[in-house]
Amino acid sequence: MRFTVLALALALSGPASAACTAPAAPPAAERPERPVLPQKPACLDAKGGCPGWEAYTYSDQIKAYNAQIGAFRPIAEAYVQKLNAYVKASADYAQCEVKALQGQ
Repeated sequence: MRFTVLALALALSGPASAACTAPAAPPAAERPERPVLPQKPACLDAKGGCPGWEAYTYSDQIKAYNAQIGAFRPIAEAYVQKLNAYVKASADYAQCEVKALQGQ
């Protein structure tokens, strides 16, 4: 019954519903991939610690990771802005459709 009423309302609303433009979500392919945190060597938690070379290697990996995260952050923030714009556009679209159904 609700579907019939909705379909009838949409059919009667005519050109008013054409003014509502459905938003498009940002492509999933644009979603940035977070860099992978280097695995901590087991010797770091061991009582004797790590040999110098292993500690230095891990330290270098962490420095590289921090640089990657620094580059990732603005890309991720830009994607979040696109998602937020999509959410707002979706709400605006829904409001437009409600108004079209009400004949405004």
